[in-house]
Amino acid sequence: MNDDIDRGLPMAVADALRATDETLAVAESCTGGLIGAAITAVPGASEYFEAGLTTYAYGAKRRLLGVSREALDEHGAVSAPVAREMARGVRDVTDVSWGVSTTGVAGPTGGTDETPVGTVYIGIAYAGPWDSESSFATTARYEFDGDRAAVRAKTADRALEDLLESIEDREKMKA
Repeated sequence: MNDDIDRGLPMAVADALRATDETLAVAESCTGGLIGAAITAVPGASEYFEAGLTTYAYGAKRRLLGVSREALDEHGAVSAPVAREMARGVRDVTDVSWGVSTTGVAGPTGGTDETPVGTVYIGIAYAGPWDSESSFATTARYEFDGDRAAVRAKTADRALEDLLESIEDREKMKA
């Protein structure tokens, strides 16, 4: 991998996290570290970026993020419940403000009628201050076109866009 990464979106995320004095960790499955690479391409990322975990296998999702066996059994790794648990897990295990997760079918094989190649779930979890009842976790499903590299790249970009929107939306609600 080279360091020729578009820094526009990661810079916007960096600015938003710095402005709110918040921190980030990511749990990546189908993106395999692309989000962490994009974030750390920005100088000074250590100010707000805590960790990136590539939890590709079921066992890694369970051991490192606390994803429940039931969620994996009932819904499969490529699902909204698992993306939500991954985002919450990385947020809580690393003790950060924001957790982001990705899980999907990048292809070229592995798709089904219900979950075709290009199907991705992105989870975003926020840790509000204690006793504020402002913590939350959301997921979104996307279907991206293209080959494996394109699906992975589009997923990484969309995850950063979703995170940025969540940070901005939360700041608007505080105002």
